[in-house]
Amino acid sequence: MRFLITLVAALLLVAAPAQATPGTHVVTGHSAALHPEGITWDSVRRAFLVGSIRHGTVEVVRRDGTTKTLVRDPRMVSTFGIHAVGAKLYVTFADIGLGARSTPDTTYRSSGLAVYDLVTGRLLHFVDLALGEGRHGANDVAVDRRGNAYVTDPASDAIYRVDPRGRASVLHRDPRFGSTTIGLNGIVWHPSGYLIAGRYDTGTFFKIPVDNPAAFTEITTDTDLTGADGLALRPDGTLAVVTNDLGAPGANAITVLRSKDDWHTAHTTRRAAPWADDEPTTITHSPHGSYAVDGDLGALLNGATSDSFTLREL
Repeated sequence: MRFLITLVAALLLVAAPAQATPGTHVVTGHSAALHPEGITWDSVRRAFLVGSIRHGTVEVVRRDGTTKTLVRDPRMVSTFGIHAVGAKLYVTFADIGLGARSTPDTTYRSSGLAVYDLVTGRLLHFVDLALGEGRHGANDVAVDRRGNAYVTDPASDAIYRVDPRGRASVLHRDPRFGSTTIGLNGIVWHPSGYLIAGRYDTGTFFKIPVDNPAAFTEITTDTDLTGADGLALRPDGTLAVVTNDLGAPGANAITVLRSKDDWHTAHTTRRAAPWADDEPTTITHSPHGSYAVDGDLGALLNGATSDSFTLREL
């Protein structure tokens, strides 16, 4: 019976009108104090999904730029990286002191990954990733073909792995992943069996084989990528890198990298700088192109709130 209900729900969603199929190159969003940091494309609803640093939710972006809540859990103070893969939605959550429900007991202590059924929004796993001593703040997530999720923690020096059953472990720890400010941030899974991750404060990129993570190497790039935030591995094999100056002296830009030697080195094929919006954070690929989100986080960092956000095509 549960399978039948899920199937019917999926068919209704597929048959429904597209929620936010962009008619132009820019989607102007409107939602009360949402401040999204993460974005992903939902192929079921044919819509963009965004997170919320202020409210800790995941929202469906409608065609008119308004939003509808898909996921809400009071345990998630702020939502960061979100990634829709197959029939699942992966959501990182943390508390960096900017959420409406932030408290001294949860700030840099609440940190983890929630996994949902993408069709129904039903919670599948709620995973604590505050593993080990020190501060924690899960940020971005990548998923391999077996359903293992890999989560970065810019407040720590580790990458975490969560298997398809929701069991968490430390994939690898290394001082080169850590920082006194903002460390390892954006991450993607490469079909050849490794992760590509960027360190925000230095713009350093790493190639990390999941079967032997201790053998990770630094990727040589030809562009200063300080402030490297969200990443997207695009269908043509290029890597889109969002940089900003929210917490480091980076450029507000999107840089497209390509590698000819399996990501030992990478060269720039395109650089959109300065980006048309002041504070881009993450990027996702959709059937309509690659879109970056600007959630007006500068206002939030300065103690104010904003009801607008922007999704812009690269």
